[in-house]
Amino acid sequence: MIRIFCTNTGTSREFQEGASLLEISEGFGFDEPFKILAAKVNNVAQGLRFRAYHNLNVEFVDYKAYIGREFYCRSLCLLLHKAAGDIFPGSTLTIKRPISKGYFCDLVKADGTPTSEKDADAIRSRMEELVALNMPIRRHELQTDEAIRIFRKNGREDTAKLLETSGDVYTTCYSLDGTMDYYYDELVPSTGYLKVFGLIPYEHGLLLRVPDRHNPTELAPMFHQPKTFEVFKEASIWNSFMDLANVGDVNEQILSGNASDLIRIAEALQEKKIVRIAEEIEKRHSDRENPVQLVLITGPSSSGKSTFCKRLSTQLKACGLHPVSFSTDDYFVNRVDTPLLPDGSYDFDNFETVDYRCLQSDLLKLLGGEEVDVPQYNFVTGEKEYHGKKKKLGERSVVLLEGIHALNPRLTDKVPEQKKYKIFINAITSISLDSHNCIPTSDNRLLRRIVRDYLKGAFSVRESIANWPNVRRAEVKWIYPFQEEADVLFNSTYLVEFAALRSKAERILSTVPKNCSEYTEAARLLKFLHCFLPVSDKDIPATSLIRSFIG
Repeated sequence: MIRIFCTNTGTSREFQEGASLLEISEGFGFDEPFKILAAKVNNVAQGLRFRAYHNLNVEFVDYKAYIGREFYCRSLCLLLHKAAGDIFPGSTLTIKRPISKGYFCDLVKADGTPTSEKDADAIRSRMEELVALNMPIRRHELQTDEAIRIFRKNGREDTAKLLETSGDVYTTCYSLDGTMDYYYDELVPSTGYLKVFGLIPYEHGLLLRVPDRHNPTELAPMFHQPKTFEVFKEASIWNSFMDLANVGDVNEQILSGNASDLIRIAEALQEKKIVRIAEEIEKRHSDRENPVQLVLITGPSSSGKSTFCKRLSTQLKACGLHPVSFSTDDYFVNRVDTPLLPDGSYDFDNFETVDYRCLQSDLLKLLGGEEVDVPQYNFVTGEKEYHGKKKKLGERSVVLLEGIHALNPRLTDKVPEQKKYKIFINAITSISLDSHNCIPTSDNRLLRRIVRDYLKGAFSVRESIANWPNVRRAEVKWIYPFQEEADVLFNSTYLVEFAALRSKAERILSTVPKNCSEYTEAARLLKFLHCFLPVSDKDIPATSLIRSFIG
């Protein structure tokens, strides 16, 4: 017999050796509001078919937990792949990226006709049939060479390349009613777990809709993100031209010794986009009737706002303008006046953390030709201080205002809209592991943040991981609502970034003890990074956006 401690109930029970997590969850008999999807076993995420042979600590999770959502959404992708193949034999499905509270998918049918609403309805109906049948999702441990042969035979060259460059002897694959697929992490036991989903036409493809994280019995509310989609589309087209659509393609280039070329090309592309933005600002600044005077720059945590602001400033100078930089960080209210979270800790991401009345007053004076005494926030004392730092605009000057609340209308509501130019920066990962494995949208920024905070001694890796859910919640509330209102969206990531982050991030993540809750996320990220071949950062220039994270 083995002894299992369930952290959900705070109790222990004995089970036969080899009992599955599904059997163990039933043995504890506790009621959960939503269906259990996975578990943390000694702080490592495992599927419910995992069998226990030793004493273990187990925490069961549902869709409201990040792990549960990832298990559910990966399994939905397999369900969609199976249904699309059943309805349209010979078709090719690519699950491209998370967007609009779902996953954008591209379906290329054998007859070449575009995807229609009727097609979406037919595939969705087949998915519903498979869910009603509660068909098992089987897990297979295959020799990697055998898995490569299977995927290559099925026309999945992208997956074959990924596995070829993994260096693994064995590979875990999954099948649903004879349809084999690869996913880099676990799935749910059967299709009966996947009762809430939607499938609708979206742009030129399909949108796989997923449950709402707060109420998993309902679909997440959908909202259009046309500007975000265009940024992703632009990057995807370029990747396609370069034959770099997936991680396997990038790994092959690295193995061929072309990493330095990829870095130089990626940097050149980013600089080209920054030049284009600077030229647009100069053009609008020169409009005699409504000249742009205020450039607002925002983005979520670790998107590269500060470095982007410096590089944009350089290009604006090259256009003959004189940028005057501001940061909302210097206008924080005194720490004693900072809003509090429900647990009594400071809510540093709240809009009320910024003394927006003082900031807007200074902006209006500046734009009106006055000289302004600009504060500097002392993060040690938690107070706004004045040290004679004065600023005044000249004839060809523009103000650059950078910060997480820069696009919030309340911050600059007294400045005419035509005098503003709004920039939203994000790390929009344009490649996938393969055609059925999207890279989670926030993983790029989380890894950046972990590495930066650790190297600068600001926070330990455990602190960075523990605080990330709060950061994400604040972004959803205070930053992302204004993303589509920007004049331009700038993508701060590039193809070899994960490869450059891997060597530093692996070393840092490996310091997380296995007996703490943060190990769950550390282990997941280590598994994810294993898909990328590491590259040296020696060819990344000092001015690169990623330098502010990797040192």
